[in-house]
Amino acid sequence: MCHHCQQLFWHSPIDWMEHLAHCQIVPFFMSFLKKQKLLPTSLAIKNNSLILLPLNKMFTEQMKKYLFSLGVLLLAASSTMTAQDREIKPCVCANGQKADYYIYPKAIPPYEPSELIEEVLFDRYRYHSGEGDMWPLTWGKDDNIYLGAGDNKGCTVNVWRLRTFRRFNLGDLTQVGQWSMDMICPSPTPDDSLLVADKRLEGVKPSGLLDVDGTLYMSFEAQNYGDNPLFRRQHNLFGWIAVSKDGGLTFDNHATPFHFFEGRLSSCHFLQFGKGYEGARDGYVYAYFPCDEDDNQSYWENNDGMLLGRVPKDKILQRDAWEFFASSNPAEPRWSHDEKDAQLVFRYYKMTGSNHVAYNPGIKRYIMGNYSFVDEKLHPRPIHQMRYPEASRSQLTLYEAPEPWGPWRVFHRDDNWGTYGDYQPNFPVKWMSEDGHVMMMISAGSWDDYNLVSQKVALRLKGELSFPSMAKEFRLEVK
Repeated sequence: MCHHCQQLFWHSPIDWMEHLAHCQIVPFFMSFLKKQKLLPTSLAIKNNSLILLPLNKMFTEQMKKYLFSLGVLLLAASSTMTAQDREIKPCVCANGQKADYYIYPKAIPPYEPSELIEEVLFDRYRYHSGEGDMWPLTWGKDDNIYLGAGDNKGCTVNVWRLRTFRRFNLGDLTQVGQWSMDMICPSPTPDDSLLVADKRLEGVKPSGLLDVDGTLYMSFEAQNYGDNPLFRRQHNLFGWIAVSKDGGLTFDNHATPFHFFEGRLSSCHFLQFGKGYEGARDGYVYAYFPCDEDDNQSYWENNDGMLLGRVPKDKILQRDAWEFFASSNPAEPRWSHDEKDAQLVFRYYKMTGSNHVAYNPGIKRYIMGNYSFVDEKLHPRPIHQMRYPEASRSQLTLYEAPEPWGPWRVFHRDDNWGTYGDYQPNFPVKWMSEDGHVMMMISAGSWDDYNLVSQKVALRLKGELSFPSMAKEFRLEVK
């Protein structure tokens, strides 16, 4: 049984049974179920897949026991399923190049709806600025927003500074002229010697950025554009942290070793709080690490989940000072300095992106935007599977949680997000309304969206009859 199966099994048996129709492990059990006559009247087999017949929401005790037994069988057998057993979908690029890929379960978020946020309203208009993508960002102590960008200006990484003017108002029809951004560091990473030294590499990208009391910490990921032709994801091989003490003009790339983080920790994304890290929950810096459970590696798109690490804010550059969330239960947090003990704090099988998380003090929730790429039938398909950016359909899901480690609940889902498949949503804390009901979402995408894309988002909480007044013109159509 896939990890998505496991999570849905405990959350919602109804959703779990519906998901089984798409799980690749199910065909292994068809002959077994027929021979043993284990199919109850509410189940049937069609085209070598389980289907769920009309069924009341309330399960009998007998049905519950059946589901549990079947779940145990599926879980036990899933460990024997190899890549060779997985079904492959034929795919051809526009130029005739083959791009066949593994069929994974459909992208159905395995999380319950938010009990806090009832509804989301996006501004119908978006604003574009800058050049490039990725856009990890942080609220500097000097009140500027600092951002990292990738693949622009003739280099793989650069740093930008965004100034917000006093007339900035989230309630205005547009924020054009209310802020401005400029590139301040054209190349904060080492020269090409790093790429020459490691033949696996094809580039360096920015993953995280954090201002702590005026010092900028920028995490980088060394990567290639995929080494599995049947599920070609941008592979993060290792990462490190560079430091700037002059407002992002220059960076010390030897503040840590280049292999400071490796394997499933290769991509480090800092959790954001207030200006210069004001309003942090404690004396630690927190960071998320997207990773794949099948091979314990890290990818830019279509991972299985995220790990969580923390370190005292005055020891960010000391590797042995880092510890990792090591509990399977958000209600019982436990930390370990051994990264092997780390447990996922967020799981969405083959649909977890390199996500950013920010604390919204107005509603006292941690906000995370998740993205990954899908095909026309909503099966996971990395954007790098076909010629970039032919496979450019993405899914956006938004989550909230009371703690950095969860429990997460979903409050928005868009199965065809952006103009050409947008990615890496981010929510600047500086651009959140005081009550937390209006935020600005930053993202990037392909073609027209290959830049900094900003769009306002309004929240309606449970019990509220309408969206905040700041959102009164979000539906306005200019003709």
